[in-house]
Amino acid sequence: MTYDIDALRAQFPALRAGIAHFDGPGGTQTPDPVIRAVADALSAPLSNRGPLVAGERNAEAIVVEARRAMGDLLGADPAGIVFGRSATQLTYDFSRTLARTWSPGDEVVVTSLDHDSNIRPWIQAAAQADVTVRRADFDPATGELTPDAVRSVLSERTRLVAVTAASNLIGTCPRIAEIARAVHEAGALLYVDGVHYTAHRLVDVEELGADFFICSPYKFLGPHHGVLAARPALLETLRPDKLLPSSDAVPERFELGTLPYEFLAGTRAAVDFLAGFDSAATGTRRERLTAGYRALERHEETLRTLIEKGLGTLDGVTVHSRAAERTPTLLLTFDGRSAPDAYRFLAERGVHAPAGSFYAVEASRRLGLGDAGGLRVGLAPYNHADDVERLIDGLADFLRG
Repeated sequence: MTYDIDALRAQFPALRAGIAHFDGPGGTQTPDPVIRAVADALSAPLSNRGPLVAGERNAEAIVVEARRAMGDLLGADPAGIVFGRSATQLTYDFSRTLARTWSPGDEVVVTSLDHDSNIRPWIQAAAQADVTVRRADFDPATGELTPDAVRSVLSERTRLVAVTAASNLIGTCPRIAEIARAVHEAGALLYVDGVHYTAHRLVDVEELGADFFICSPYKFLGPHHGVLAARPALLETLRPDKLLPSSDAVPERFELGTLPYEFLAGTRAAVDFLAGFDSAATGTRRERLTAGYRALERHEETLRTLIEKGLGTLDGVTVHSRAAERTPTLLLTFDGRSAPDAYRFLAERGVHAPAGSFYAVEASRRLGLGDAGGLRVGLAPYNHADDVERLIDGLADFLRG
C-alpha cells in the first residue's frame, strides 16, 4: 500500500497558498487533472449530445464516461446514475416524485443525525401528501444512530426512510446495511445521503442496501454538482415532471435541461484521481478504487489519531465526535470560549477550520449546541502531519489567550 502524500499535494494548485485546510467536509480543493479535464471539455468542440458532428459526439462521450466512472465509484449500474445541480436539488426532485406514490396516513422516517437536505424535503413532501413524519434519534452521549432506533419508528405504513451514511457534523457512520434490512422488511424504500460518506469510504450501494444513494463530487475532489444512484428498474417506476420533448428514457428523464458537460468531465477525472491513491494498485478502475480507498482510510486514520492525541493535551475542549465508526471529522466546543472566535483566530494563522452547524441543525440541537454548533475539523486526502501540528498549536494559543 503506497500513499505518497507529498506527490499528491503537489497536484493541488490551491495548496500553494500555504493554508492548512480542515474544511474538507464543506468541499475539497481541486487537483490538476480535474482542472485540466474541465478545461479540455470546454476547449474542444462541444454541442448538445448527438452522433454526427464532433461537438455532439464529445458531449455524448463525456456523459457516458461520467456515468461509468460514478458507477465504478459507487458500485452501481451506470444506467441508474442521475446527474443534477446539487444533492439538495436531486433530493427535492425525488421527494416530490416519490410523494406521488404515497397515500394519506402513510409514513416517512427522517433522523436527527442528518443534514437538513435529507430532512426538510421529506417533511415538506409529506405535508403536501398528508403523510405522517416519524423521527429516529441518535444518542448525543455516544453520537450513535442505531438500527434499533430506526426500527422502533417503522410500521406497516412506512413508505420511505431517509438516513445519512455519515454525519457531516460529527462523522457518525450508522450501520446502513442493517438499517436497510429493517426498512425493506417493513416494505419501505431507503434513501441514503452519502455526501459526506463518499469522501472517506468506498461505496457499494448493493452491499449497503440503499434504494437511492446521493453524493456530491465536490466533496471528493471534483466539480460542484450532485449525483444519485438507483437501480434502473426502480427509476423506471417513477414519473417526474419533465418537458414534453425531453427524453423519457432512464436516467435522462430525471435530468432537467442540458447537463453541465464540463463538470461531468471533471467528475470522471476526479474518480480516476481517487483510483490512483495507491500508486502500486493495478486492475480495473473499481479494483484500483478499492485499493486507493484503503490507503486513504489508513492515511486519514493516522492523522485523526494525531489530532485526537493533540486535543487531549488541551484543557477546556469538548469533542462531540464519539461514535465507534466515524469519518475523520471532529466537532469541537470550548469552555468559556466561542467556536466562531476559534475559527477567526485560526484563520488569521492560515488554518481553515470553520464554525457552525453546517446545515445539520437538528443534530446540533440534539447535542445541546443550538443552531450555533461548534468548530468542525475535517480531514481531506491532501492533509498531512504539518497541518495537524499547525492546528493543535493554533488551538493551544487560542485557549491560552
